[in-house]
Amino acid sequence: MTDFKSKIKTIEWIDTYSKMVDQTVIPYEYKFVNITGGQEMFDAIRNMIVRGAPAIGIAGAHGIILFAQEGAEKISDRNEFVKWLLEKAEYMKTSRPTAVNLMWAVDKQIDVIKNSKSDIKGIIEELKTNAVRLENEDIEINKKIGDYGAEVVPKGATILTHCNAGALATVGYGTALGVVRSAYAKDNTIQVFADETRPRQQGARITTFELAMDGIPVTLITDGMCSYFMKKGMIDMVVVGADRIAANGDTANKIGTYTVAIAAKYHNIPFYIAAPLSTIDISIKSGDEIPIEERSHEEVTHINGKPVCPLKGVNVINPGFDVTPHELITGIITEKGILRPDYVKSIREIFE
Repeated sequence: MTDFKSKIKTIEWIDTYSKMVDQTVIPYEYKFVNITGGQEMFDAIRNMIVRGAPAIGIAGAHGIILFAQEGAEKISDRNEFVKWLLEKAEYMKTSRPTAVNLMWAVDKQIDVIKNSKSDIKGIIEELKTNAVRLENEDIEINKKIGDYGAEVVPKGATILTHCNAGALATVGYGTALGVVRSAYAKDNTIQVFADETRPRQQGARITTFELAMDGIPVTLITDGMCSYFMKKGMIDMVVVGADRIAANGDTANKIGTYTVAIAAKYHNIPFYIAAPLSTIDISIKSGDEIPIEERSHEEVTHINGKPVCPLKGVNVINPGFDVTPHELITGIITEKGILRPDYVKSIREIFE
């Protein structure tokens, strides 16, 4: 296990509230906010105060505790409390439809609620214990992903990544950037090219922020530049995160990932997904079944609140994610090792 120390912890349960980095203000500010209510957490997830599939999952788990604390103040009957809380849990899942880690983590809390023999106060304490366990496991899982991924990083490699799959997309350390961190711990000649990732610019705002904070060399490029640098031989491999992986290996990630994968295939550059097993949704056969979130048109038409195109007579379509077909994926780096094609077989076997 690598001993690289990332300086970031994205989200943490503190006694009666959830403390998280407000990612909407990075890189202008680096500040924490305290989320004290269930609906407030729903909105924090929806509005991307917290983002990144693993971090969203933990936020969802925290949200169930917050709803439980609120329910305990107004509901005294245990059975009525449980029924109400389970309804709130299903509601929490709707805050972001694509990231399956949200459903996974909320389901872990639902299991606690359904299996508990405790009174209302005891259920809340069990939910807290479970959420903290999930937090701690996330960091250890990411470090394992990083270590497995580092094994396939060539010495002195330049790694291209798209969007942010770093410490700020998880509880800490990161998935795709976890691979970078683990590789850099062994070879400090490693460097990163980061796509800006329009329209929310998570690569520009967040990935570069993380890497600069940790002292890892990073070069920012626009989304349309990856093929240019690939052709010039300046990219050795691609590592990205994932929001949901189907049973056949098709992978949903931030919009633009599919384009990068096509370019990498054409230039014979390895293209890896780095994600925990909780991101794999074996209930769906292919990426065609993954729901794709349609986000606000203003994300495309405005930057920092100012319009960058005519607001009348211009149609806008803004899917938050696309799906990269499994044929374009060299390997899926997980905490149990690197999955290789045939993905139907390798994914099935890792869950057996």
